[in-house]
Amino acid sequence: MKLKETLIAAAVLAIVGVAALIWIAPWEGDRAPEVSFTTLEGETLHLAELRGAPQLITFWATTCVTCVQEIPHLQALHEEFSGEGFNVIAVAMDYDPRNQVEAMVEDRQLIYPVVLDSDGSLARAFGEVRLTPTTFLIGPSGNVLQRRLGMFDEAQMRQQIRRLLDS
Repeated sequence: MKLKETLIAAAVLAIVGVAALIWIAPWEGDRAPEVSFTTLEGETLHLAELRGAPQLITFWATTCVTCVQEIPHLQALHEEFSGEGFNVIAVAMDYDPRNQVEAMVEDRQLIYPVVLDSDGSLARAFGEVRLTPTTFLIGPSGNVLQRRLGMFDEAQMRQQIRRLLDS
């Protein structure tokens, strides 16, 4: 009986593991949602108007340790590629208080646009984002090229952005 229960448990874990890898792994082809972002400064960015260059949309929270660790990587990518039309847009989750987000932006001297998803509509538009950090790389044509849960590999992302900008 123990062997049968162990095999069933192993099968269930394998199925859950494969499903998680598929969900977390990069995926291509879906069209990015037609959304607009309003930055903390009140500027409106329309994703459709940013086509022609890759965009990195990252959902984050001030209480997410990995999100805070990722900030220098996002800063570096934005600094390196923003002159070529590339943008990092950071979307703070709806549960993050505005004053806390603003304090983080000031404390970390964030140079890329930061948006507060106060009603959760952006997270819904991007497929019910619930966990942070969740990062989307949007290609120049407006398709989602990558969705990554957790910290991304900066060197790999840099190479991918460079290829997209050079093509």
